[in-house]
Amino acid sequence: MNLPLTNLYDTDFYAWTQKQVQLLRQRDIENLDIENLIEEIESLGKQEKRELVNRLKILLGHLLKWQYQPNHRSRSWIRTIREQRNEIKNIIRENPSLKPFLNDAKIAAYSSGVDLAIDETGMFIDIFPKLCPYSWEEIENPNFFPGDIADSDRDLLAIYGISPES
Repeated sequence: MNLPLTNLYDTDFYAWTQKQVQLLRQRDIENLDIENLIEEIESLGKQEKRELVNRLKILLGHLLKWQYQPNHRSRSWIRTIREQRNEIKNIIRENPSLKPFLNDAKIAAYSSGVDLAIDETGMFIDIFPKLCPYSWEEIENPNFFPGDIADSDRDLLAIYGISPES
């Protein structure tokens, strides 16, 4: 592996990462591929933001489905809502500096969440609110499930230890 580091970056990314780790551990700053390291570190931060928006999109899409298609509510939807809430909570816990981005993330994720709800329900876009109808408190609240909650929904939710507030 005597390729220049920039060539290694393009031809064998894994080998490049291992070489960078080795150079960092040796404190050999002069031989680091600084430009590509900067790019990769920057992309790691962007990846965390994208992951937050993606999880939020799925959560919002399922909350919309839950609210606007009450006759199709299922354990699967509950599991998805719970999983996305847990993952969002983990992302924020592991990356607390994303907290100021939460409102922007909600705005960014909402239209994709609407698209998900449209794709999975067959409903038309004008049925759904133009702006996200859920506050961050509701989005994060494990007991928040929008819309009217029927007794059969309460039974489904109780399986997961959820006491709906609406």
